[in-house]
Amino acid sequence: MNRKRMVWLPVVTLVILSTLQLSGLTAVAQGPAQRPPLPPIPLKSDTTHTLSKHFIPAAAAKKAPDARGFIQRWLVLEPVKKDIVRNNIFTDNYLRTTFAADNFSPDYTAVPKNGATANVGNQELTWYALDSKAFNVNLYHFTYALNKPRYGILVWLVTVIDCPDEIQNVRLAAGCNSGSMWWLNGQEALLLSGDRDMIADNGTSARLTLKKGRNIIRGAVINGPGMANFCVRFVDEKGAPVKNFSIRYE
Repeated sequence: MNRKRMVWLPVVTLVILSTLQLSGLTAVAQGPAQRPPLPPIPLKSDTTHTLSKHFIPAAAAKKAPDARGFIQRWLVLEPVKKDIVRNNIFTDNYLRTTFAADNFSPDYTAVPKNGATANVGNQELTWYALDSKAFNVNLYHFTYALNKPRYGILVWLVTVIDCPDEIQNVRLAAGCNSGSMWWLNGQEALLLSGDRDMIADNGTSARLTLKKGRNIIRGAVINGPGMANFCVRFVDEKGAPVKNFSIRYE
């Protein structure tokens, strides 16, 4: 009996191993179990077109820069519609020519009134005094909230900062999508050309002096396809933010 069992044992073992191998091959051939398709996820979109989601109407009281020195209060003009299909056209010459031609005022120290209108070409546009809820000012959100063109736009900006004392050797630091130009007290301070992403301190000016009392910052941001936004602050010679001033819109 023992001898017969010993003879049959290898045969039984072979049969069991063959069965397991066949089962494994069948499982591999069938692949993983198929799950039923998931229902489509609806896309969420903001259809409210309200400024209050990203902005606060600017108050008469002066405002300080944020903890990192960014200027959040601006007079923002409704967008000038431009026929721009790509952003790589924003050379220095293109920006200078366009900003000079589509200018709301040749007086670079002019401070418009909140709610006033300006004529740029054949477009009548309105000024809004706003505080951005973020460190940057998202012009895509601004134009969307007003149900205005979001792409192919030029947006003018003005703000006023009051310094208790003269501050020397500061630099205006800005980032934008896509091209922009900035003036301080009527003088050109910084030009950012090319197709840029909005990065803080992406460009800095030469050394400037913020005079005691009233200083006027003027900006122009231009963009074709894609987002349009910007951020501005002043930094000292060590790159630290300058914050000892207040901001107002008139």
